[in-house]
Amino acid sequence: MRADRVFAYGAAAGLLGDVLLGDPRRGHPVAVFGRAAGAVEKVLWREHRGWGALHTAVCAGGAVALGAVAQRVVRPSRTASVALTAAATWAVVGGTSLAREARSIGRALEAGDVEAARERLPHLCGRDPQALDADGIARAVVESVAENTSDAVVGALVWGAVGGVPGLVGFRAVNTLDAMVGHKSPRYRRYGWASARLDDVAGWPGARLTAVLAAVAGGDPRGAVRAWRADADRHPSPNAGPVEASFAGALGVRLGGTLSYGGRIEHRPVLNGAGRAVAVHDIERAVRLSRRVGWLALGVCVAARRIVKGRTS
Repeated sequence: MRADRVFAYGAAAGLLGDVLLGDPRRGHPVAVFGRAAGAVEKVLWREHRGWGALHTAVCAGGAVALGAVAQRVVRPSRTASVALTAAATWAVVGGTSLAREARSIGRALEAGDVEAARERLPHLCGRDPQALDADGIARAVVESVAENTSDAVVGALVWGAVGGVPGLVGFRAVNTLDAMVGHKSPRYRRYGWASARLDDVAGWPGARLTAVLAAVAGGDPRGAVRAWRADADRHPSPNAGPVEASFAGALGVRLGGTLSYGGRIEHRPVLNGAGRAVAVHDIERAVRLSRRVGWLALGVCVAARRIVKGRTS
């Protein structure tokens, strides 16, 4: 079976598996990788960019190598190749967990239980929940759904189309390392620099595809494109900016503004300033848009891989 068909069948099965099964409660492969990366950090940590780069190379490179070996082992069998691609896709995408957490917070807000929503928010993003009222929580959830549509779904599919199983697991490894050490805390400001920069590079194509598909699948394509062009470059993240701006325009809401991370106040630019303030019901709208973007991304990645394969064969 041709490699493009292996990816098409396997990625579709894996994405469907995520919809039907979600993430396992215990023993998730990403959690296993996180523990391994934490063990490597204990050995290598120094307040130095070079040691951080070595940590990134060992962990991300090891994940890619493991994926490459597994793909090579199963290559003689079409069924095993599809099954491995499906398992890898299911393991690295997180659309169902993203939707579940967002909806859980949305239900708490709808019931007027702001404290319960605050308790759930750390499962979705790193904001300081005590610094947020109900509207601030709803805005944080919509922003997180937008950003994680790229990080947890589309980006993985893009790199799976490019590199098969090694691309899938490699992207997720890089994204996980960024979440672990890529933030600007005193401990990781230097050590996590390489992980953060590599995540920016790896996330670039998926973020742009997510922004395009949000414009296509949202309720206001012109508004999404307008917000993306006007506001994306003002965001401090080169990848979150296009995604959040496009989602804001597609949903007709304002995102960005003042927020708090780890006790540190940030004043971020407003995205789609012409939109209205985020309301609780926009959480469900964002989740549905995220779902549509994920399936459209699968179609685009499968089609792109088949076109490239056809030209090179």
